[in-house]
Amino acid sequence: MTKVITPPDVVVFLGLGQMGLPMAKRCLAAGFEVRGADPSASAREAFAAAGGKVFETGREAAKGASLLITMLPDSKVVRDAVLGPQGVADALAKDALIIDMSSSVPVDTQSLGKELAGRGIGLIDAPVSGGVRRAIDGTLSIMAGGDAELVERAGPVLQAMAKSVFATGPLGSGHAMKALNNYVSAAGLVAACEALLVGRRFGLQPDTIIDVLNASTGKNNSTDVKMKQFVISESFASGFSLALMAKDLRIAADLSKFVGLDASNAETVAKIWEQAKGTLDKSADHTAIYRYIASAVED
Repeated sequence: MTKVITPPDVVVFLGLGQMGLPMAKRCLAAGFEVRGADPSASAREAFAAAGGKVFETGREAAKGASLLITMLPDSKVVRDAVLGPQGVADALAKDALIIDMSSSVPVDTQSLGKELAGRGIGLIDAPVSGGVRRAIDGTLSIMAGGDAELVERAGPVLQAMAKSVFATGPLGSGHAMKALNNYVSAAGLVAACEALLVGRRFGLQPDTIIDVLNASTGKNNSTDVKMKQFVISESFASGFSLALMAKDLRIAADLSKFVGLDASNAETVAKIWEQAKGTLDKSADHTAIYRYIASAVED
């Protein structure tokens, strides 16, 4: 007999930023009642205009709810939002489920999961890939780690936001997979930027370089959807910040050390992005890594 999963009546979203807001809107469009909380008044106003119920604090939004999503900057912020002095854990319904869709440190997620289990609250990690555009149209890729029954329970909500949902294994594996994905993505972007710089100096036209790469074995996500659109155009406006990419790459590098690969290339790539973060404007888009690479070559 097939197990029937009943979707929650209420979904709570903590974090209505560039990614959280469109993701919460997708849940609204799927028919869920969605409560949102964010310290930003403009974020709350934007969600209210879309039909969501907004609250200034997470505790207010979480009161009596059985499913809560965090879309927050990092592990520390997630822990504070859940178990801090003003945390939501005590406000949730009995046997509630928390879905951390932030980019968090895998071992921190495992630790948080143990503490929440002691309170009778389930936790899965379900970070996303695809950027703002795919958050808007509901075609994100989601990597879900945690107890299989909890991942299945979250399924109807996750599917409202995604084209693909991958069950990655135990708690923390979703965050590990997200960090590894961004490592591969960031390494590809650095390589594409360097190829563009070298090709330009040799006399190749920028569009020709990217067209050939995209018709050849050098094609990757960056050559396909970033180089012409945001780098060659010099708009540097993909919607994902360089600081967040640097944070994810540090997670990947630390993960490689955690499993005993101390000399991994992930550390090298992470350092490049950390140096770029320290050089460029704090609000720089991640595609602006080209500016850093170009200045490093010129120096």
